[in-house]
Amino acid sequence: MAQRLPPLAALRPFEAAARLESFSKAADELHLTHGAVSHQVRSLEDHLGTALFHRHGKRVTLTQEGRASRATSAAMAISWSAATASP
Repeated sequence: MAQRLPPLAALRPFEAAARLESFSKAADELHLTHGAVSHQVRSLEDHLGTALFHRHGKRVTLTQEGRASRATSAAMAISWSAATASP
């Protein structure tokens, strides 16, 4: 049976929150609400079945699984860019 893809809409909020260590800062950068970023990250966590962030009030840090997911998503983005680049 084929694996389902993660919710792709959640990848941008996840990447921004991971880089900025804040859902609020990610929301500002992406012109979304804090709640929208939180919801997208939670949907990704639910899909993967694991927490991606440790939540510390307004600050978040990546869990070990979050660090692995960030590396995977970065590699996927590079691969996608290379595949769609003009010759």
